[in-house]
Amino acid sequence: MAIPEISPVSGPRPELAELLAAARVVSVPMRVRFRGILHREALLIPGPAGWGEFSPFPEYDDVEAAPWLAAALEAAGEGYPEPVRDSVPVNGTVPAVGVEQVEAVLARFGAVPAVKVKVAERGQTVAEDLARVAEVRRLLPDAGIRVDANGGWDVPTAVGALEALAEAGLEYAEQPVPDIAGLRAVRLELARRGIPVLVAADESVRKETDPLRVAREDAADLIVVKVAPLGGVRRALEIVAAAGLPAVVSSALDTSVGIRAGVALAASLPELPYACGLGTLSLMSGDVSGELMLPDGGALAVRDVPVSGELLERWAASPEVTQWWLDRLGRVYGQLAER
Repeated sequence: MAIPEISPVSGPRPELAELLAAARVVSVPMRVRFRGILHREALLIPGPAGWGEFSPFPEYDDVEAAPWLAAALEAAGEGYPEPVRDSVPVNGTVPAVGVEQVEAVLARFGAVPAVKVKVAERGQTVAEDLARVAEVRRLLPDAGIRVDANGGWDVPTAVGALEALAEAGLEYAEQPVPDIAGLRAVRLELARRGIPVLVAADESVRKETDPLRVAREDAADLIVVKVAPLGGVRRALEIVAAAGLPAVVSSALDTSVGIRAGVALAASLPELPYACGLGTLSLMSGDVSGELMLPDGGALAVRDVPVSGELLERWAASPEVTQWWLDRLGRVYGQLAER
């Protein structure tokens, strides 16, 4: 399993001065707190093929942010591979909210084939996770349910929690523990106990220097792939092919521009066995396009996303935040230049 390199877009890379002059920075409010944030910031880059989104979370260092810039430049400068399907199924997402909020959150997604439920939130208990999942199951008795712990449990807690959560009929558990050795331990113990919950790796793919290690060490049943952290649609396709595991395409809490990239990946995979985590725009109170990438009937169509100048102005970040992102763009561009 060779790790695909992050390659530049076809043709010369745009000059940094050109990118800085054209970039637009937005700060879009969230409907609910997600990953601890109430505003999602993103830097958008126009190019000959369309728009690219550069939005690594603020805590990511410049090295970790470099693939996100590569993905944005691919989208803006090169566009996407030819799709093999014209729409992709999409799941709903329920953050770590109280049971009383679950119905309102689900209502924003409409009809969906599956729901991802956040669990293992710091300061919350497994009992709260069980109640949240049970409420989703009550409201959507026929939907697939998957849980995402973002590495928030240790191995014994994960096994105990998933044994209880299995009663709801889980499709899989995403990143129940933080590291690859732990994922393997959870997977083996679930199998030993006869608990029918598959283990999915997310952070152990996108945050590892070797995104294929989780497959080599037999630590997951499937992988979750996001375009930006993996360096673009084409590189993500290569990683999925090399891993040899079923893949779930997800977003990183993107605007419609970033969601479009996720749809491009999902539409280009030879097989797509699970609904995609590309419905997170429903968690945001605004967007940069008047034609939002929101699912219709539990699916997203493969289509281009026009960016609105009026919406770029409406959600424009403050001068201080804008400068922070432009400075970051300059530093991360330097990281790409060294590759």
